[in-house]
Amino acid sequence: MLELKERDGLARICALKTRHGTVTTPALLPVVNPNQITISPKEMRERFGVQMLITNSYIIRTNSELKAEAEKKGVHELLGFDGPIMTDSGTFQSHVYGDVKIGYKEIVEFQASIGSDIGTILDVFSEPDFTRGQTEVAVDETLRRARESIGHKGDMLLAGTVQGGVYPELRERCAKELSRMEFDVHPIGGVVPLLESYRYADLAESILASKKGLDPSRPVHLFGAGHPMVFPLAVLLGCDMFDSASYAKYAREERMMYPTGTRFLRDLHDLACHCPACSRTSAEELKRMAVQERTRIIAEHNLHVCLQEIKKVRNAIHEQSIWELVEMRSRAHPALLEALKVLKKHKEYLERFEPASRRGAFFYCGPESYDRPTVSRYQQRFFERYRKTQTTVLVGFEESQKPYARTYHDVMEKVLRKVDASFIVASFFGPVPIELDEYYPIAQSVIPRELDGDVKDRMNKVMERHAHQHGYPLAVMWEGEETLKFLEEMVASDHPKQDLDLLRCRAVLDLQFGKGAGDILQSGKVKIVKSQTTGKIRNVLIDGQHVLSMRAPDGRFTLKPAGARLLMTKLPEPAMRVKTEDEPAEFAAKGNNVFAKFVVDCDPDIRPGDDVIVVNRKGELAAVGRALMNREEMLAFKRGVAVRVKDSPD
Repeated sequence: MLELKERDGLARICALKTRHGTVTTPALLPVVNPNQITISPKEMRERFGVQMLITNSYIIRTNSELKAEAEKKGVHELLGFDGPIMTDSGTFQSHVYGDVKIGYKEIVEFQASIGSDIGTILDVFSEPDFTRGQTEVAVDETLRRARESIGHKGDMLLAGTVQGGVYPELRERCAKELSRMEFDVHPIGGVVPLLESYRYADLAESILASKKGLDPSRPVHLFGAGHPMVFPLAVLLGCDMFDSASYAKYAREERMMYPTGTRFLRDLHDLACHCPACSRTSAEELKRMAVQERTRIIAEHNLHVCLQEIKKVRNAIHEQSIWELVEMRSRAHPALLEALKVLKKHKEYLERFEPASRRGAFFYCGPESYDRPTVSRYQQRFFERYRKTQTTVLVGFEESQKPYARTYHDVMEKVLRKVDASFIVASFFGPVPIELDEYYPIAQSVIPRELDGDVKDRMNKVMERHAHQHGYPLAVMWEGEETLKFLEEMVASDHPKQDLDLLRCRAVLDLQFGKGAGDILQSGKVKIVKSQTTGKIRNVLIDGQHVLSMRAPDGRFTLKPAGARLLMTKLPEPAMRVKTEDEPAEFAAKGNNVFAKFVVDCDPDIRPGDDVIVVNRKGELAAVGRALMNREEMLAFKRGVAVRVKDSPD
């Protein structure tokens, strides 16, 4: 039902297949109230490009005329919309106005009977101020209803809502139990009060707790999140769908929505918007219009802005710049910035989905950038996998123009003429040995010269850790000719014993594939082929066989079948392996991609974008390729490509 197409961490572009067509997510589902239509569903489809909408089945069920028409013609003809329609069950109405006058099984059956593409169970809403005991009772009742509702969905896709209030452990438990049931979509419920009171930090915690428990192959809908301010953050955390009644509700209050907040029309000098609704009028003209016409134009503006922000988010996923978008958007409101800071507590979880490298550069947007999973991953792998060189002298450099080896080339030549030394740069990401200066994200980053004090302090602590773990008999920071004279006096003249190209290959292999991977360079005679134009490493041959190619954009290796065979001798199972059924392995050996539904097991350390080794059930090499998912995703998805095969043995 859900197929992963593109991704940037938990943020993803997917194809959601329904009976009335395929929806590209992230998607916004405008709320349509059949009793109060501001913009018709037909217009939404034709003029606004809305893919899918949501309406309330309880409202239809309790209105005799609407009920009769829906049961006779179906919800699509009732609303005049030929695309997919999701229906809500009345949970929020039940919470606000008291018990709904319909059973939880009956409302699911009704949604199926009127042809809803995605129906929703009648769960129990948990207020943020509920005690843990109250919330636990609500979660248990939601789960009981969920189990008993499954059998009444018929051919309709059914949404099982995650509840749990502001208690992460209850959210995660609810999500895990729902994932064991045959649901198709998982809304995150009970968050409207958090949105209305700008409790975005609690919202982020609720989303993350739910995601940790949910089956990653199922789409996640954030109920009641209809403001563009929250779309980037929610998508970053793994939400696929949103619904909005705010576009019309705010219009009736003469409130105009923007990605950075909401403004009353009366307070605006200019509309400051070029959407189709705003481009044909002005703030003054809008204020002079009749109420009905003004409401209509503001509603159109609000819907345009919401849909445009969804498109910006999808572009950010495609460009792999979702973190930058979220960090820039977080400056729009202190509550968003507070939510962003919450994420550093969840770096370990977020890192599992973080791509191995990105198409574009890592852009520093503020001190919060230091808490991105990309930074912590580099530091973790450096300390776990890097093997220091066998020299007695370490010369350190300050951050400079990249690549560092080019910037400090002349200085290093001077030093090496006097002593055998290793070189390291105190960078934003942590210690960077000169042989790793082209490895993502080091060279592929844009960092300001002047950094915040807190970031500098944290960088210094990482460098101190390096000094303790990778100590050298003599370590100095380069301060010009004085440093050279000092080294001449303190160290006996010794010519360099190590080849920087071999060091680079070994260091990249260890960081990319695991400690010890660099030992394949001892398997035979090594030949390194370099670009005549740039002087950078392009290919590595061992005993005449092409084993590795180094990619210029991210400084990582593309694995060749001969290289995979060597790695398999150095790295024990399941390291860097994706194990598939035997027949799909045979297809992979012919150059075909590996689909997730055929994956039997996978190395837990594999990340999206990693070069991996595809093996059959016996552990025999079938192909090499690029992983598009991590282990938990490969074992969960039933559709889509898990490994894009790049090469296979002859």
